[in-house]
Formats: sequence, C-alpha cells, structure tokens
Amino acid sequence: MSKATKRKHVAKEVLDDYVLPEGKQEIVKVVASRGNNLHEVETSSGEKYLASMPTKFRKNVWIKRGNFIMIEPIEEGDKVKAEIVTILYKEQIKYIKEEGFWPKEFADELHSGKNGMMISADLLPPSDDESDSDVDTNLVVNLNRVYINYEESEDESSDDGFGELAAESNGAAGS
Repeated sequence: MSKATKRKHVAKEVLDDYVLPEGKQEIVKVVASRGNNLHEVETSSGEKYLASMPTKFRKNVWIKRGNFIMIEPIEEGDKVKAEIVTILYKEQIKYIKEEGFWPKEFADELHSGKNGMMISADLLPPSDDESDSDVDTNLVVNLNRVYINYEESEDESSDDGFGELAAESNGAAGS
C-alpha cells in the first residue's frame, strides 16, 4: 500500500469511525505534547501520565493540546502507561455523550457555543457580535496564540498627537 493510500485510509478511519470505550479503554484529555510521539494526558480523575501514539497515526493525524482521545492502558513501562486508540472529534464526542459514556468530569470543560466549537470558555476572545453567521461556523481559534486586549483610557485624545504638533508648527510659521 502506498503512503498516500495509507494516509487516506487512516484519516477515513479516524474521522468516520464512531467508537465507544470497551473494556479498559478510557477517554482522556491531552495536556501537552512531549515529543517522540508521546503526549501527556489527564484522566477524568485528575491523574496525569504519558500516552504513546501508534505508528499508524504518526505523520497522518495530529493531536493538539486540549483534544480528547481514547486510550488503552499498557502494562509495561513506568512513564508511558497507555497507547492511543483513537482521536475524538466534535461529532464523535457528541455521539459518545448521547450514548452516556462521556466522563462527567469532562462535561463542564467543553464549550460548545453557537458555532459548535469545543474550546474552553477562557480561551475564547470576547465577542461583540451575537448574531448567528455562517462565516463564524467555519472559523477555528488558534490556541497557540496569546490573545491580548488593548484598551484605551478615557482621558487620552483620539488623535495621535500629530494635531498638536501641526498646530505648533502652524503657529510658529504664522509669526
């Protein structure tokens, strides 16, 4: 099988398969990427450990901080205690919730607003527009950028100070 065909099949499997946790499988949240295809995850009980990404996902599927994944615990290893079974996307999470398998501890961490994005509320920028728009539904917030809100104080004038400089130069030119 060529690389392109393999990539296509893996992407189709990740996006189209709606699976529920079976046996010892568990839903966890990705806290950080540690490199070497290792991801630090947090369970619903708050325990943190490393999970390994299997070779079929490597260079085919990417995981970001804050994503939810399904893992299978592994016995060997001190630091790496699990292997990733699948990456959960919005529709798959919705399906798992409908079936009643979603951990209650993670239920309040999701923010599914009017556009259905699942991003925690503290990471979203403030919104001035409350209208529903088709353009907003396709936007994704970049979690790797820090949002800085610059506010102007009320005592500052609206012009850049060039008006004062221009008035001074006109006054000097007139005398």
